[in-house]
Amino acid sequence: MRVALAVVFCVAAVLPAAARPRARLPLPALHAEPDPAGGRIVDARGREVLLRGVNVNALAEYRPYGALPTTYPLTRDDAERVADVGWNVVRLLVSWSRVEPAPGVYDDAYLDEIGRAVRLLARESVYTIIDFHQDAWGPTLAARPGEVCGPGTEPAFGWDGAPGWATLDGGAPHCFAFARELSPAVRAAFAAFFANAPGPGGVGIRTRYAAALARVARRFARSRLVAGYDVMNEPNALAPAEVALLDDFYAEVLAAVRAAERAAGGFPHLVLLEPAILWSDFGSGMFPPFAHDANVVFAPHVYRGGLSGGPIQVADFERARSDAAILGGAPVLIGEWGSDPRRADDPADVYFRRHQELQDRFRFSATLWTWREACGDPHKAGDARAGRVPFVWGAFDVDCATNTVRGPRQALVDRLTRAYVRGAPGRLVETAYDPATGAFSAAGAEAPRGVRLVAFWPARLHGVPALAGTGLRRLRTRALRGGGVYVVGETLGGAWSVSVSPAP
Repeated sequence: MRVALAVVFCVAAVLPAAARPRARLPLPALHAEPDPAGGRIVDARGREVLLRGVNVNALAEYRPYGALPTTYPLTRDDAERVADVGWNVVRLLVSWSRVEPAPGVYDDAYLDEIGRAVRLLARESVYTIIDFHQDAWGPTLAARPGEVCGPGTEPAFGWDGAPGWATLDGGAPHCFAFARELSPAVRAAFAAFFANAPGPGGVGIRTRYAAALARVARRFARSRLVAGYDVMNEPNALAPAEVALLDDFYAEVLAAVRAAERAAGGFPHLVLLEPAILWSDFGSGMFPPFAHDANVVFAPHVYRGGLSGGPIQVADFERARSDAAILGGAPVLIGEWGSDPRRADDPADVYFRRHQELQDRFRFSATLWTWREACGDPHKAGDARAGRVPFVWGAFDVDCATNTVRGPRQALVDRLTRAYVRGAPGRLVETAYDPATGAFSAAGAEAPRGVRLVAFWPARLHGVPALAGTGLRRLRTRALRGGGVYVVGETLGGAWSVSVSPAP
């Protein structure tokens, strides 16, 4: 019978944050382990991994609605700040319109940009999920010059996603009412996509899309720094017949990605599959089952209480887990969640805290929307059209009257800076964090001997940590330059637990 080892001690922080070296962690390759009770993302060292982070749109090609820039570049300072929050993943938006600007012609310079972003983030121990992003199909579906829209509709903005040559809108109006996805041109373009209608050269538009994603997958086939690929952001499958076609689309893309990885001598990366856009608010849009390998992740967006009315609902998280069973019990990564950043300024507003508590309870990975938003982003076009000075989301406050970045939104950053397990030996059983007291605990089971636990704890917010653990040896901290610490220890084998609290 093994006797659990218990340790309790305090760790003094002896260097100011600015003087501490950056504590970098390796980024082992990731894979999925499906389980009907709750699938897991696992690294090459056999640790369950929670991916917690943020969306970054620096490489997205948005159609501008005015003279202001639509994005901010991703800088080394950004990467360091992301790591300082404690995050270990970025969902990096990329645009098909830039990957394949002409039919069958791929922009290697753009792929180089993606590679530089991946390496920049990896320097700070942050994985990248490459997200093939789209909003309202693509930038060329803005209202045409002089286009007159009918009663109750208004000229559409251009967004991001597909190149113009892949946009088969059949001449439908570039107007919308209520939501950008309801533009007749957007609906027509998606209908052509789901039907794999022939485009240039007689090649189906959906087939072209799969080949473009495969080109990116081939480029990063051997990279451990890339966690995986989000196949399509918020697929605009509104009709039941379109939802039913999502499985054909996903099967085609998955096969193309795997073939590209094999051809490049790589390994299977995670492939993130999203339900249709109606899933978050209306509970519909889950695609039918289809044949797939084990390395898929269910990646819904959970915005209830953030964008849509009413409080956060536990039922949304329960539905995410039950719908993941359609993929054989795939792990869940919430690709987008978030709300107006001003809510973080109100101590009585529990949105950000509650959402993250549920992420812990269900042991889901998640990426916040968003890191930086620019005043020229089309998400702000409605404000400008209504005569309002745009208000941007994200971790940085911007005065859109002068296009001046005021600086980080510290209240929001503090709400998002929280303890969690980055790498749990064996199986993570539970994890919890109280941002008011700094108390953090986690427990695991089925751990081999000698595997390293890694957790993040925000010492910047709570002071010197006191550690306690069972089933672990050499429990200690590694100081981070941003004021957090990594809590690390090696397993004795079997069950383990760790708790961290501010030292008395």
